[in-house]
Amino acid sequence: MRERNLAMKRIVLGAVTALLAGCSGAGDAAPDPVGPSARATAAVPAPVLSPPPAATAQPLAPARQVKDENAVFSFTYSYPAAAAAIPPLRVRLEADLAAAKARLRKEATAAQAQAALDGYPYHAWYWSQKWSVVTDLPLWLSLSAEYGNYTGGAHGMYWFGSMLWDKAARVPRDPLTLFTSKQALSAAIRAPFCAALDQQRARKRAAQPQAGSKGEFDACIDPVKQTVIVGSRGGQGFDRIGILVPPYEAGPYAEGSYEVTVPVTAAVMKAIKPQYRASFIRDR
Repeated sequence: MRERNLAMKRIVLGAVTALLAGCSGAGDAAPDPVGPSARATAAVPAPVLSPPPAATAQPLAPARQVKDENAVFSFTYSYPAAAAAIPPLRVRLEADLAAAKARLRKEATAAQAQAALDGYPYHAWYWSQKWSVVTDLPLWLSLSAEYGNYTGGAHGMYWFGSMLWDKAARVPRDPLTLFTSKQALSAAIRAPFCAALDQQRARKRAAQPQAGSKGEFDACIDPVKQTVIVGSRGGQGFDRIGILVPPYEAGPYAEGSYEVTVPVTAAVMKAIKPQYRASFIRDR
């Protein structure tokens, strides 16, 4: 199942690469996709570290939601009003929507035809992609993404993604590019992340993981190999870091996903690139 999860991450990598394309000139953008479907994860809430502030500089714009369901495939794609209100971001998301739907239509149609040739039942494929606001600051719009798909088999799969919209530069950025390195951020948050992850595991399993256990899902994982989102509790700057973990990374599929939130500490501040430190506030 880990191999299936990695394969699905590679599927979405091309789509998100296209979505983030065009910001290489800014020097910091690099996609790090990793997202759940509306069908497979109705119980999984959109990961939001904090509500957006009541006041926003962008004009009001309607949220966007597209749904197309037929005998061949089911497709859903949505993004919030805060993203729709930013014209260049809206253009990118609309292009991503069109590309994702075209890809699903092509691949699902081919799979249906192959099923007919091989004489086995065809089960409609699906793809879902939902963007949600993590936090909306004067200079940044932080978004999380939930991806899901089904291409046959016992069940679908879901995973997460993230994007920061730099309002001043008018480009998307991977949250990880705000830090001096992945290794620096990992070192700064690993201890609180691992402690919080074990607490969540204990609640889900009704048992505390045994120290030194060699079990596949007992050891801690590297937080920066998962989806990193940045949020704000006070609305003045990023003061919280979220780690979104899909199934098979920290636990079996039955345990679902994990969401761990850690504060921005002095150690985290040291790991931020100097040009972005003003956008962060130490929480502890």
